[in-house]
Amino acid sequence: MGGTVLGGLPVAAQAQAAAPAAAAATTAPVAIAPAAETIRSITVVGNQRIERDTILSYIQLREGQPYTQAAADEALKALYATELLADVSIHNEAGNVVIEVKENPIINRIILEGNKRIKDDKILPEIKMAPRQIFTRSKVRADVARIIELYKRKGRFAATVEPKMVELEQNRVDIVYEISEGPKSKVQKINIIGNEKFSDGDLREQMVTKQARFFRLFSSNTGYDPDRLAFDQQKLRQFYLTEGYADFRVVSAVAELTPDKKDFIITYVVEEGDRYKFGPVQVESQLRDFNSSDLTARLPMKEGDWYNAKKVEDTVESLSEGAGSMGYAFADVRPNFRRNKDNLTMSVDYTLAEAPRVYVEKVDINGNTLTQDKVIRREFRTAEGDAFNSLKIKRTTNRIKSLGYFQENFEVQQKEGSAPDRIILEANVEEKPTGELQLSAGFSSLESFILSGSIRQRNFRGRGQTVGLSLNFSRYTKSAQVSFVEPYLFDKNISAGIDIYRRDLNSFNYFGSKRNTTYERSTTGFQARLGVPLTEYLSAIARYTLNYDDVSLSKDYYSERVTPGVTECDAFLAGRYLCDSLGKDLSSIIGVSLVYDTRDSRYRPTRGHNVTVGFDFAGLGGDVKYARVTGEASKYWNVGGGFIFSVAAEGGFIKALQNRGAGLDDLRITDRFFLGEPQIRGFDIRGVGPRVLRKPLIDLAGCTADSTGCVQNIGPDPSRKQWTDDALGGKAYYVGRAELEIPLGSGAREMGLRPSIFLDAGAVWGVKKPQLTKAGDMPYPYLDIMDLNDAGQQLYNQIDEKDSAGNATKVSVTTNPTGPFGANEARIRQRIPAFIEEFVGNTPKPRVSIGVGVNWNSPFGPLRIDFAKVLLKAKGDDTKAFSFNVGTQF
Repeated sequence: MGGTVLGGLPVAAQAQAAAPAAAAATTAPVAIAPAAETIRSITVVGNQRIERDTILSYIQLREGQPYTQAAADEALKALYATELLADVSIHNEAGNVVIEVKENPIINRIILEGNKRIKDDKILPEIKMAPRQIFTRSKVRADVARIIELYKRKGRFAATVEPKMVELEQNRVDIVYEISEGPKSKVQKINIIGNEKFSDGDLREQMVTKQARFFRLFSSNTGYDPDRLAFDQQKLRQFYLTEGYADFRVVSAVAELTPDKKDFIITYVVEEGDRYKFGPVQVESQLRDFNSSDLTARLPMKEGDWYNAKKVEDTVESLSEGAGSMGYAFADVRPNFRRNKDNLTMSVDYTLAEAPRVYVEKVDINGNTLTQDKVIRREFRTAEGDAFNSLKIKRTTNRIKSLGYFQENFEVQQKEGSAPDRIILEANVEEKPTGELQLSAGFSSLESFILSGSIRQRNFRGRGQTVGLSLNFSRYTKSAQVSFVEPYLFDKNISAGIDIYRRDLNSFNYFGSKRNTTYERSTTGFQARLGVPLTEYLSAIARYTLNYDDVSLSKDYYSERVTPGVTECDAFLAGRYLCDSLGKDLSSIIGVSLVYDTRDSRYRPTRGHNVTVGFDFAGLGGDVKYARVTGEASKYWNVGGGFIFSVAAEGGFIKALQNRGAGLDDLRITDRFFLGEPQIRGFDIRGVGPRVLRKPLIDLAGCTADSTGCVQNIGPDPSRKQWTDDALGGKAYYVGRAELEIPLGSGAREMGLRPSIFLDAGAVWGVKKPQLTKAGDMPYPYLDIMDLNDAGQQLYNQIDEKDSAGNATKVSVTTNPTGPFGANEARIRQRIPAFIEEFVGNTPKPRVSIGVGVNWNSPFGPLRIDFAKVLLKAKGDDTKAFSFNVGTQF
């Protein structure tokens, strides 16, 4: 039965097997196989981390079984397949099997060297090996291939990777990938064969891939990408289909790498086919709420029009949205095409298949760890149990995105409910940080150096509230503000906010190219607001503002010139309009605004419009009384290809409701409208509108002390840098803007570059003509006249005659021929240069500028640069062709 083991078979079995063999013994020699030894023991040597039982579990060798070379070979293959061992050998010594192993080392570190274009955080997640894993050569080969593939996708086909292993103690290794990135492989040329109806240039414009040229320095679309090659074929097909070529196809697309591996040459072979027109088009509705004839009449395409596949796609989307707005969430709109190759027509039948009206079964919100559910739910325009409405779902998506708390690509997802007429809405959000702590330093063409710090939490305690504190300091302004906004007061659809602030301004007018920093205006106050939505897009906002203004001037501009013994603001030194604005006032202002907003985003809109109309009344107590109305509107279009076009307009009018006295404008200068940079690019800050220009009188001809008849040579200094420029503001203004944002390649987008071209126009006017400095109202400043005696009187008479003729310029002259210094006293004792004052710029005539600008989210902060050319301006306007603003965060 059991028998003795011999050569691996029982004796009885060997006898049976030997019978036929004996019969043949007389004709052929017998080969006797060596006897198989029984495995007595199995020993594993060389293992450090891996247990003996673990190694044995991978093989079939067992004690008590026969040992054969075939079984040993299978064991070797199995152990190598585990990738746990670097080397394995199996020895049999009289039934004692010894398995000698050398374990693969443990990876200590993965080191990347030479990678500049693709950072470590982009490569390491893509490779298989990682620290604390077991090293294997197959994984190294796979990682090298993956890294090269990443560089190919970046257009660097000459990239090479050389792996190296650095041995450490305790059987550990560092894996070093030495990367040679090589040059970026550009698309040198794009050839198109077979096109007859459209030129190569027309077709290249449709492609994302562009030929490498010097003017595409910042574009990443000049690099070769095989995925982009397939996408370009689809773009070509879409273009031809929109032009009526329904049979168009791309026969082949071949990309050839030049021998130096620097550039690619891409060749497309196309067949255009015939051009088709629309045949009969109609809609067949199986939904009871839609009439087929009415829908057919509203179709955008008509029989006889050139066939356009884009119109067909848009029609399907429009019909689906229309069905969704009536509660048919799963409406099936199918276009059926009937092609007639004889008369080259394409007939289209749109079928709205029968579908149940759908109701919202449940609204699920997932992913919010900080934000409370109610903050998201209150933005939903539909509730559980409501009929499904696709327009309300789209509006809900835009409202949640506009919160700024979640990912930008957020969408409300739709899932089938428990029944065919039920749907589940899911808001799967990914929260992003809403707390901001910012310290900034920078330089501006408006404010010189700027320092600012702010802390703001836009989702305070996850309740959607905004709390902020900001401090700003520049060469000319200082401010501090604390703010709080509650978007849903007491969980009602009422927003509330309050700001408490202090602002100090010491930059009002200019002397030449320098600011007059002796003027100081301090405003301390607060504003409280309440907002109530009237409809989905229309809101009303009421506000109350209380300001305490203190306007002061350096004592250097005070004198006893007007009233001896009384120190007063000297109009000859400061300007009459500035003297009139000094003092302390309390303003109590109540206002209301209506806001109509359909923009898809409040941060960077691409479509929709916004209209705001506001009215303010000052006089509910306080020292200031006026009525002010303002309005602004903007509209955005996504015109395709990444281009965003926008137009905007704003304007306002303010009416004083008090009489400030003779010779004074009833509206304080601090309450007027001012215009310039940044409202109208191409002009300096407060560079547009009414102003007083004070021009010093100088000797234009170079008179000498002995010369006579020099009076006619005295005139205003022609250099504007020597003038004092006092902007007065106005009571009415308007501004209009048109701007086109130009898309760049993905590389430029990653850099945050957003260039644009713009046109700005506007004006401010309506201020009362100020009382200019003239003879008789106060002592005159001295004028240095060489030929004194009669010359001073002659000059005065000359200018005075011009004034009586209606000229707005005035001059003040003092002569003292009997003074202790003789006839030349005025020249010797010159005190204040005489001047001419002009009132200019008070006109509604539009100022117009055009230009180019660029926004750049640079590594050292946001940067805005504008180059503008002024096309229309008025006398006295201050222009500026270049402006920039930059800051840094740290």
